[in-house]
Amino acid sequence: GVMREYLAGIRVVKAFNRFNYEKDRFRKVNEGLKSITLKGMRVMAVFNPTVALTVNIGIVLVLWLGGIRVNTGDMEVGKIMAFVNYMTQVLHSLVMMTRILNMFIRAKASSERIGEVFATEPSMIVKEDPIEFTRERGQLEFKNVYFKYYNNSRWVLEDISFTVNPGETLAIIGSTGSGKSSLVKLIPRFYDVVEGSIKIDNVDVRHMKFDDLREKISIVPQKVLLFTGTIKDNIKWGDKNATDQEVEEVAKIAEAHDFIMSFNEGYDTYLGQGGVNLSGGQKQRISIARALIKKPSILILDDSTSAVDLITERKIRNKLKAYLKSTTTILIAQRITSVMDADKILVLDRGKIVGQGKHEELMETCQVYRDIYISQLGKEGVSFGS
Repeated sequence: GVMREYLAGIRVVKAFNRFNYEKDRFRKVNEGLKSITLKGMRVMAVFNPTVALTVNIGIVLVLWLGGIRVNTGDMEVGKIMAFVNYMTQVLHSLVMMTRILNMFIRAKASSERIGEVFATEPSMIVKEDPIEFTRERGQLEFKNVYFKYYNNSRWVLEDISFTVNPGETLAIIGSTGSGKSSLVKLIPRFYDVVEGSIKIDNVDVRHMKFDDLREKISIVPQKVLLFTGTIKDNIKWGDKNATDQEVEEVAKIAEAHDFIMSFNEGYDTYLGQGGVNLSGGQKQRISIARALIKKPSILILDDSTSAVDLITERKIRNKLKAYLKSTTTILIAQRITSVMDADKILVLDRGKIVGQGKHEELMETCQVYRDIYISQLGKEGVSFGS
């Protein structure tokens, strides 16, 4: 585990020059493992020879006593050989038993950890007779939603209510830790609400089949994950039956086509684990293309252009607006410029809605939104924006 963590964060370790610290940490963990392993080996090193010595002494006694009785005519040689054979089998059985015991101890420790996972009560309750969802309008409604994470007494979201109509764009903005990402994770039921309800086309998401619900939703997560394989494979991950023409179309909308074609292999360029040979902005654009090719009813963009420059972001935003005319879009962003053109803006602060409306309305009525605007664009931008 320590080695895996070190390799995953190798760049951070180098950046902070913590190689010696990590080396010492690994050495301590390794020494602890070595100490435990040596204890087990010492026990086995004493036990196995002791068993072998005991059995072999028994064989010697059988041969000695048996030899005496053979000389006196009280026993046949065949019986002695049978005794020796039986004792040899006993020796092998005892040796095997010690090995099995060692394996059992290790397996018991592993089974306890696995057992904890299996014993965990599922937090997601699946209805026995879920509604078969066929409508694909994409209307989304939050009604008096309260949410907190398991074993946490603090509410992450409190009394969240809003409605997004099909084809509209809802932008969510707020400070770090205000609950933006937690809110969108409730839509595909990564978590369930504690109180209130979330409805898509007037159907509570808790009454839908998971497959039906998630088939209609595409998500571009905050932390992009690309899989080992070609760029084309990663984009088609959203729809394995997509044609090359469709792949190219969504890549152009996501402003990914040009940089993809700059590679020698184009869309057949092979990506390493996690897309290590791409920049953060390139990963985000491929992730957007992957979400678009699914043709969802609801598209969730969770800070999906944070690593993209402003000019490219504006191009993506304009193309998405033209392409997603009938798709309900939920946009989470840190940049105020990313949300200004949305049909509706939701301002979150400490898990509560403190403002809701269009940009111009919020500039007049919501101090939190106005503060974010000033912090990013300055006071000069206020008069210009107003």
